[in-house]
Amino acid sequence: MLTYEECLEMSELDEQEIDAIAQHEHLDPMIAIALGHYLITHNGESRIRRIILDDIEAARRGNNLQRVAVLNATLLAFIKQHPEAKRVA
Repeated sequence: MLTYEECLEMSELDEQEIDAIAQHEHLDPMIAIALGHYLITHNGESRIRRIILDDIEAARRGNNLQRVAVLNATLLAFIKQHPEAKRVA
């Protein structure tokens, strides 16, 4: 059986990106890894970008500035790692 860390490593995403997907989609982190990996391997980078942007907006509305900062850093790292995410879907 694969561990969470092994699945995360194979997903081509980092823990913060998976956390954003899990929170946005209300999923268990292991399921979020599967969804994230599917999106990455099927030209879904812009969808992940949109998920992170939605999470940033929700954190702003909730006045959770620490979460906004973490998600902003997550978004920048994601776009740097996956430049395809800049394209609008």
